[in-house]
Amino acid sequence: MVADSGITKDSKAAGADGPSPDAPKRRRLVAPPLAPELPIASHEGLPFLTIVAIAVLAGLAHLTGAPLIVTVGLAATSLAGLAMYLRDRRDERRTTALLAQTAARSRAEIETLADRMWEMQESEERFRGLIDALGDLVVHRDRDGHIVYANRVFASLVDIDPGDLAGKTLSELGIDVGIVPDAAFSDHECLSSTDVAIRTPNGPRWFSWIELSVRDKDTGAVSHRAIARDITARKRAESSLITARERAEYASQAKSRFLATVSHEIRTPMNGIMGMAKLLADTDLSPEQRTYVGAVSTSASALLALIEDLLDYSKIEAGRFEPEPQPTSLREIADNIIELLASKAYAKNIGLGCHVEPDVPQMITADPGRVRQVLLNLIGNAVKFTDAGGVLLTVARARTETTDHICFTVADSGPGLREADMERIFEEFEQSDGTSTRAHGGAGLGLAISKRLVTAMGGTISVSSRLGQGSEFVLEIPATQATEPPQHRHNILADRRAVIVSKNAIEADAIARTIRAHGGSVEIAATPSQAAPFAAGCNVLLIDATLENADGRMLGRLREGGFADCEAITLIAPTDRGMLGEFRANGYATFLARPVRGETLLRVLLTSHAPALAKPQPQPRGGSSVRRRDHGLSVLIAEDNDINAMLARATLLKAGHRVRIVGNGKAAVDAVTEAGVKHRFDVVLMDLHMPVMDGLDAIAAIRRHEEAMAVSPVPIMVLSADSQEKTRHAVLAHGASGFVTKPLDPDALVQAVEGQVAA
Repeated sequence: MVADSGITKDSKAAGADGPSPDAPKRRRLVAPPLAPELPIASHEGLPFLTIVAIAVLAGLAHLTGAPLIVTVGLAATSLAGLAMYLRDRRDERRTTALLAQTAARSRAEIETLADRMWEMQESEERFRGLIDALGDLVVHRDRDGHIVYANRVFASLVDIDPGDLAGKTLSELGIDVGIVPDAAFSDHECLSSTDVAIRTPNGPRWFSWIELSVRDKDTGAVSHRAIARDITARKRAESSLITARERAEYASQAKSRFLATVSHEIRTPMNGIMGMAKLLADTDLSPEQRTYVGAVSTSASALLALIEDLLDYSKIEAGRFEPEPQPTSLREIADNIIELLASKAYAKNIGLGCHVEPDVPQMITADPGRVRQVLLNLIGNAVKFTDAGGVLLTVARARTETTDHICFTVADSGPGLREADMERIFEEFEQSDGTSTRAHGGAGLGLAISKRLVTAMGGTISVSSRLGQGSEFVLEIPATQATEPPQHRHNILADRRAVIVSKNAIEADAIARTIRAHGGSVEIAATPSQAAPFAAGCNVLLIDATLENADGRMLGRLREGGFADCEAITLIAPTDRGMLGEFRANGYATFLARPVRGETLLRVLLTSHAPALAKPQPQPRGGSSVRRRDHGLSVLIAEDNDINAMLARATLLKAGHRVRIVGNGKAAVDAVTEAGVKHRFDVVLMDLHMPVMDGLDAIAAIRRHEEAMAVSPVPIMVLSADSQEKTRHAVLAHGASGFVTKPLDPDALVQAVEGQVAA
């Protein structure tokens, strides 16, 4: 045992050549002896000799004739001593073996405990080495924030020797990490985290500082143990991302400003091209010249539509589109769009109809401008791609216990779509036919813009189609704050039995749906012979004017075929209204302008059988009811673009009005304020963007002058290429009376001007 007390495991492993210079200095603990090992060999013979002597004496006593009792006593004593000796020797051997075993176990336990303590020390050193290798900071502080322990990484970071860190506070080292207050220890521990900047000799670095503060339940002692990881790279990346985002936002804003400026500059001459082409078309032209003028107008309109799409797309990309909800009439929007696109449909000899279900709300809260834009795109595309048949717009209400939506369905009889194209067409710059030989042009932005607009309004847009069998686009928007329609409308046509004679199946179907939805009955026929079986009980006869002759031959045949007592109504295109006198003379009671508005259809069918064509027709707004002076209205035009000014001037002069032109807002203010009461202008047309003073400032100056002089406000119509609802609201809020969108339509301009002074 003594021989091993000074030898370590590492020295044994090193061999005869001695320990490795990198080997840790470790000594093995050896258990000392529990008691000194006494020499017992010199005493163990004494008791045995005594027993032998007693036995010899017993033999001598027997030989010498001593009494028997003496001999027996000595022999018994000798035997008893021998037995006791043998027992003592056995007990001594047992005790010695037990002591040896106990000493061996104690030595093994001490050596095992020493090995475990060494392993724990090695594990702790390895753990600390691992933490140091990871580069994390480890700091242990007491209740008052004084450092109890800090690893080498922390010491190296603050450039202080590890031994000198004990007792210091983080604030002394320039690190802004406080102490968690005692009130935070409701559960005897508190975990906190923060990002900390630490000044180092190589510059500031950022660390994610996570600290666990613990209070002992028994003693109440508090300690703060923290580990911090270097996040300088992440902070720099975040800073770079913020800088990159700011640059991207600035670039996007610059792009939007550029597009807005360029589009305005493009639309200004485009206004002149389209307006002058319209004026030129009203002059005496040869058929060839009229064809060329029509081509100019068509090209200008296509270019203007492309500019509008690019502007909308750029606004959506920049995240600047925000819906402007307001009370909206869905019937009015649907009818207006159908009327607007009717001329394109009739030019292709296809039908265009609209049907609004009776339960559709009178009003909902939505963005009317964006709803109109999406429907214009959907119906315009349907008209563009349909060469036979027609396009039908249906407006219905889809209501459940939890949802209430308005569904606009645009169905066409066009070529249809392949299944692979039905999702692709909603992507930017995608078309159903993307080949270089496609028959229809366009940038492929309309549906992409429409989908984003609908999504922003909380709606959906989808398409279903089969190749060669047409397509059906469905637009759904929430019916927010819906105003319910009158309940009695469902059966207002219960006594009407109508027959529609028309080859235009789409429009005839739209009219028939409206009649049936309001309680009436209706049949559709393409020819008089097909209509004959439906004569019994019929009291209303609707005849397409394209089937009628100048002498009323079609109506005469129908009268002879059993429709003698029916009220005859002609369905006439707006361009054919010059024939109304002939139709009246041939027996037609009234007319319905194609495409037929649902409300107009109901009103006509509910009226009496008196011939409405004999009654004086209401004059359009701005007609004979307009308060005109002897030589028309006095109009002031504030426009810095000569072409636009000349177009507006020529249009108004042709309508019989007097015109004065100024080139900026300041001149317009001077003209209005200097005119006096006797020579006041009846209407002012004010461009928004002008030098010296823009349109809004000029309007505000004119309104201030009118308030100071206590005179009635002069109507001011704003001229602008920006047709956004936001712009309309802004100019009206500044005191404008109306809004005219560029490019100027001559007829619309005259109606707008005359409408401002209607009696």
